[in-house]
Formats: sequence, structure tokens, C-alpha cells
Amino acid sequence: DINYYPVEEARNSNMRHRPIGIGVQGLADAFSMMRFPFDSPEARSLNKEIFETIYFASLSESCKIASEEGHYQTYPGSPVSKGELQFDMWGATPTDRWDWDGLRAEIKKHGIRNSLLLAPMPTASTSQILGNNECFEPYTSNIYTRRTLSGEYIIVNKHLLQDLIGLGLWNDDMKQKLMANNGSIQTIEEIPQEIKDLYKTAYELSQKVIIDMAADRGAYICQSQSLNLFVENPNFGKLSSMHFYGWQAGLKTGMYYLRSKAAVDPIKFTLNEKHQRVGSASEEAAGTSKGKMMDNGEGMQAKAVENLSATAEMQAESEIQACRLDDPDCLMCGS
Repeated sequence: DINYYPVEEARNSNMRHRPIGIGVQGLADAFSMMRFPFDSPEARSLNKEIFETIYFASLSESCKIASEEGHYQTYPGSPVSKGELQFDMWGATPTDRWDWDGLRAEIKKHGIRNSLLLAPMPTASTSQILGNNECFEPYTSNIYTRRTLSGEYIIVNKHLLQDLIGLGLWNDDMKQKLMANNGSIQTIEEIPQEIKDLYKTAYELSQKVIIDMAADRGAYICQSQSLNLFVENPNFGKLSSMHFYGWQAGLKTGMYYLRSKAAVDPIKFTLNEKHQRVGSASEEAAGTSKGKMMDNGEGMQAKAVENLSATAEMQAESEIQACRLDDPDCLMCGS
């Protein structure tokens, strides 16, 4: 009612349907605080219960407002008016945590004020302000640089930092190792395995886990969710597999953004020589083919030329694989 509408058509639509979008931020933070690895059964269960609770609370409040001000204009004939809630259309069964039968009875009596309620969105800016991880995503990295309009900031995963301090492992050497490994702790020997499991980055998790969790909460999301996927070296086979898996799981949005890593690592001038070698050794152990830090000016120059050549080759491959509508042999789209 108090929104600014650039055109009258937008205002008319909102007044008729009254959709709102409720989202979340800091889901990965909640898992860390409860000591649930992102890919654990406990995290998957909590994910469902959180969104079931949000859906129940939003429906309850919307029904309460409808009892005072009336339901939205196009409510008659909608699935909710027929007693069908979002999870019914997904064929999912909620827990017995909330009184769904009682809520259905209230909705049957009063209707609801809003046609749509949940729409988990990207929360990049607000998460940064509030110090939380973005929306429902896993940690992209345990240390990274955040660029905003006011400047650049180095961000360290505060939960990991607290754990390392508690274990007596946080010092300048550990900071250097974390930077050398691009925010990953999986190859740092001093860190216990339970901590490594707790702080896997998005690229170290199976994307199947991320899609499964999206499908689990999808049963309680009446709009859709901004689901990002993270693949270090994407190709058509991986993308097709993920899209079909998400489609079979019932996702409304198969993918919002595909996040991938740079073909080569930037040179880390702030690291000492010892940790530059540590980072390179970790990359080799992980089977990566990223550019390595060289110890002298000649080596750095040669490596820069090599990296440029590799980038040029990748661009050439991309051009070859690009979809061409005038190519009768192209099978990348249904047309």
C-alpha cells in the first residue's frame, strides 16, 4: 500500500494480488552455530523445519489480516481458497510441529490477504551489513574480499575464526595458509576433520546436496528461490545433469546464477615464499591446473604468458561450443 509504483499497471496488479516476498539470510551461519555440517542429515532436516515454520507463520499472519481487512481481490478460485497449500501441490507431508488443520479452518473462514508470501532472494548487500552469510547458500569461501560502493573489505568466516582461536590454532601462519588455499581449510593438516567438515565451501560440497535442500524447502515456498550453483570447472555435461536433476526434484527455478572459479589464480603478493609454495602444493594435491606462483621475475613473466595462452585457448573453445542458430548440427537447444 505504501510502495512507490513507476506505472499504474504495476500498482493495479499489486492491489489485486497483494504478493509479498519473505526471505532468509544466514542459513549457513545457523548450521555452523548448531555444529551441523552443511551436507549433514541434521542440516537437511533443520532446513525443512525452518521453512515450514516461516510458511506457517506467514500464512497465519496473512489470514489474521484478512479477517480484519478482507482477502486479496483474486483470492476466489485460487488453490488456497480450495484448501490446497503449497506443500499439498508438491505432495510433501509437513511435520506435526504446527497445527495445519486449525490453520486450514481459519483460512477457509477468512481467506488470506496475500496471494504469495515466500520468495527467498539474494541478500548480498543486507547480509554484508548485518554480518551474515548470504540467504540460504553455503559459504563461498572462508576468506574473501567484498567490494561495495564504499570500498573493499577482507571478510573472514567469523565462526571458523572463533573455532580456530578456541583450538589455539589462529595465528599469522594459519592466516597465511588460509589465504594461500583461497579460503579452503581442507588441506591444512593442523585443523581437525570435524572442523573441516563444518566449513566446507560451496565448491567443496556436492551440488546434489544443494539441489536436494532447495527441493526440500521448495514445498514451503509459494513463489520461487534464487538458487545459485557452484561448479569449479563447468561444462555442458555437468550443467545438463544439474538442470535435469533439479527439474525432476520439482524446482521452479533450476538455477539463478552459475558460480565458477577463475581459470587462473591471481598472484598473491602479500604471502611470503613459504606459503606461496604451500598454496601451490595444495592445488596440486586437489588436482587443479591453476597458475602457480613463481619465485623470480623471469618465472612470473613466463607464467603470465602461459596463463594468457591458457585463457585464449579456453575462449577459443567457448566460441567453438557457442550455440549457433544457423548451424544445423547444433544440438544445444530444442529448436
